[in-house]
Amino acid sequence: MNDSADNALPPISVEPLQIGDLVIDPPILQAPMAGYTNYAFRQIVREYGGVGLQATEMVSARSFVWLDQQAEFPDRLWGVEDEARPLAVQMWDNDPDTMARVGERLVGEFGVSVVDINFGCPVKQVTQSAHSGSYLLRWPEKMFSIIQRVVQACAPTPVTAKIRLGCSRECINAHEIAQVVEEAGAAALTVHGRTAADFFKGSADWEKISEIKPYLKKIPLIGNGDLDSAAKVVEAFRSYNVDGVMIARACLGRPWLFAQAAAALKGEPVPADPSLTEQRACLLRHYDLVVKRFGVEKGTMLMRKFACCYATGMYGARAFRTAAAKVSSQAEFYEIVENLFPRDPAPEAVESAGAS
Repeated sequence: MNDSADNALPPISVEPLQIGDLVIDPPILQAPMAGYTNYAFRQIVREYGGVGLQATEMVSARSFVWLDQQAEFPDRLWGVEDEARPLAVQMWDNDPDTMARVGERLVGEFGVSVVDINFGCPVKQVTQSAHSGSYLLRWPEKMFSIIQRVVQACAPTPVTAKIRLGCSRECINAHEIAQVVEEAGAAALTVHGRTAADFFKGSADWEKISEIKPYLKKIPLIGNGDLDSAAKVVEAFRSYNVDGVMIARACLGRPWLFAQAAAALKGEPVPADPSLTEQRACLLRHYDLVVKRFGVEKGTMLMRKFACCYATGMYGARAFRTAAAKVSSQAEFYEIVENLFPRDPAPEAVESAGAS
């Protein structure tokens, strides 16, 4: 669904989100996504506006410590020190001491607004190989230890947690986990409406997310999953018992989605999607920011998947996506964007269509 400027949704009363002493207004969060939500993407989102709290890519606490010992800087923290606030950094591991050590560094040296702990990632590298992410949903007592240690290390900066409904449809334990998260001292809980076994198949279960709210005494509940339009964001607040929402994959090729959702919550006309010419310019600015940080060769490689995101769902975009997925040089990238990225119809074509 593409909300247009002529489509003002009925207003809904939504309070700002309170995470510890931090006020998030509007209560719309940008999800941390590995390989995507780097500084360049966050900058693009910030320019469109509408996001209450942004997050970095998730950071491996163990890798952070190792890189620090080698006097190296984690790429995933690119831009964090000088970036606008509020800003969250999400980290993952299964060792409370390592997590606390890194959390303390994120707060003390990087000055982040929120430290988020990932208990939801379902990928094998994190779950099976590192016994972290959603793997830990099997071990609530371990989660408690991790959260408690990180909260102590990061105080007074708020610590939050992100989970899934459970490990599988046969083992949905989010109600129990929610209480553990709160009792350990976390300041907010985000729940993705699928289980770890689901990965991203099927639909997010917002009823199940909503059912968690009564189990939380003081901290807010943030819902996540399948929010791909301003209308769905409004519906999430209208129909489900959540205090905030988190937008993930849908924003990767549509960084203006937050501004549309924020307008919709106020009952204002929802801004139309930018023209294809404007979207092309946005993609090129994104590319230039990445190249400036990583150099032409690595930056071009990193932008392959992002370029494909920008053209998702567009008519006639298959040729562009196919070419973008294989691009290997800066000149080739510019050529592909110029020649294959979908274009706005010519004015005479629009007039002809309107008259027919």
